[in-house]
Amino acid sequence: MTTTAAPPVDLGRLWTLPGVYAPQADTHLLARALQAEGPAAGMDVLDVCTGSGALALLAARGGARVSAIDISRRAVLTARLNAARAGHRVRVLRGDLTGPVAGRRFHLIVSNPPYVPAPHPRRARSHGPEVAWDAGLCGRQALDRICAHAHDALHPGGVLLLVHSGLCGVEETLARLTAGGLRAAVTSRISVPFGPVMTERLPWLRAQGLLGPRDRTEELVVIRGERP
Repeated sequence: MTTTAAPPVDLGRLWTLPGVYAPQADTHLLARALQAEGPAAGMDVLDVCTGSGALALLAARGGARVSAIDISRRAVLTARLNAARAGHRVRVLRGDLTGPVAGRRFHLIVSNPPYVPAPHPRRARSHGPEVAWDAGLCGRQALDRICAHAHDALHPGGVLLLVHSGLCGVEETLARLTAGGLRAAVTSRISVPFGPVMTERLPWLRAQGLLGPRDRTEELVVIRGERP
């Protein structure tokens, strides 16, 4: 299991509109897990909360049929432009999590959803940079819904790869995926320095008991769930 930062994955040249989440440490951690699954021709891959489209394009490079979803109009436009620039066919849809592909099944689902705990309920909006990270008081507004729908969105033998912060409750995610019928485990983890959003929220996070007074780094994990 990865415990230290590895070199960034080559995600190609990506362009992002202002307000769209650019690839960071969590993207690269999930990208390494995606590469290990070996997306290839004949596979249907879904990228939920695609942002810039980085993971969708990585899967498309291997020849997979790729769909990507984001609730942000700017993210959808960014992902479409990056796919066109790279010469890859990626079906980019606007919508809430797996809603736009309800009823379909995939061999592989990847997701880097919003997971940062926020001192306010997530606003009902689909624009602004915070839509990419704010996820309610516990940071689980998107995570719990992904866990609930993953089984039905996967073919038998299909795999879900999900990245999030350790602050959100790794055991909670494992328990929800297991209860939903998947075999789930943490496959990699790294510790990274706090970014600007986490740094700004340190007093609130400590007051909530999510961080200790000496904590200076955040753990990121990739959880792999497989449908039997």
